[in-house]
Amino acid sequence: MSLNHVRPWRDIYRRKSRQIMVGNVPVGGDAPIAVQTMTNTLTTDVAATVAQVQAAAEAGADIVRVSVPDEASAKALKEIVRESPVPIVADIHFHYKRGIEAAEAGAACLRINPGNIGDEKRVKEVIKAARDHNCSIRIGVNAGSLEKHLLEKYAEPCPEAMVESGLEHIRILEDNDFHNFKISVKASDVFLSAAAYQGIAEATDAPIHLGITEAGGLVSGTIKSAIGLGNLLWMGIGDTIRVSLSADPVEEVKVGFEILKSLGLRHRGVNIISCPSCARQGFDVIKTVEALEHRLEHIKTPMSLSIIGCVVNGPGEALMTDVGFTGGGAGSGMVYLAGKASHKMSNDQMIDHIVEQVEKKAAELDAAAEAAE
Repeated sequence: MSLNHVRPWRDIYRRKSRQIMVGNVPVGGDAPIAVQTMTNTLTTDVAATVAQVQAAAEAGADIVRVSVPDEASAKALKEIVRESPVPIVADIHFHYKRGIEAAEAGAACLRINPGNIGDEKRVKEVIKAARDHNCSIRIGVNAGSLEKHLLEKYAEPCPEAMVESGLEHIRILEDNDFHNFKISVKASDVFLSAAAYQGIAEATDAPIHLGITEAGGLVSGTIKSAIGLGNLLWMGIGDTIRVSLSADPVEEVKVGFEILKSLGLRHRGVNIISCPSCARQGFDVIKTVEALEHRLEHIKTPMSLSIIGCVVNGPGEALMTDVGFTGGGAGSGMVYLAGKASHKMSNDQMIDHIVEQVEKKAAELDAAAEAAE
């Protein structure tokens, strides 16, 4: 699917996949690429888990995954599902009965790992529970937990082994006439992940869940995810994504959206274009951007804001943004609206003023969108 006919060098043609439903969220086909995260609270602590789910949803998460390691967690899941504003995916490892219990508790999707869920008979029982409760399944292949026979065959985790693992599990689901599934082939190594995802994308029309597993901390994990997921998304591969960070789940959601926004695949909130600052800056760019990022978190309307320290690139960047501010001299700068120079504003008042202008523009865009419906 082409996303831009005016500038063909920005076109992305998404891989054609069939569409499934994760609760009320469509995944695959021509649906928007869904953003996911995962809670890191104890699932048995319902209040803490629900609070984390709600925070992730407020940040933009379309789907949230919750670990179900034991029977007590499966029981807690029912209440979490009831309180959640978004579909809940139950993360299942080792104990197939947890998958059955999670489906009964109302999970929208079961994430099962073919490397540790058990034999085919147990998988069939999980499939039956998913079908009975209108629950989708994610086949979650992971380089760190491949089946023993594949490690013996290939000697080490490799793209071929991961694809074969995924296809073996697809066969089990399809042999049981179950097609409401998506698949992931994750690794912590960017090269291994990318190659495995390209292989599985060619081998099946199932929706693909993208992720670089165990990517690391906020900075290093963001970089690895941006490289790995960004390149795959650019190739048109991926129907839903999760950025795996050793950080607050809200940060995962933010990074996931920023990756999608950078490729024009999703649009949400204010996209701030800002310079790194230098000796030419007419105001403190870094502190200003930090303040604006915080002050504008409540804006969900897709729009753009340029904050540039001087006139070298400021006017040119402002031409392409909804609201802009370019540093000048004598303690003031120029405010741009819809790409045109509008009026000057003093540096000491500009943050409040820019927030007002962004909020005003967001309201105008929202009203226009409502009128067009």
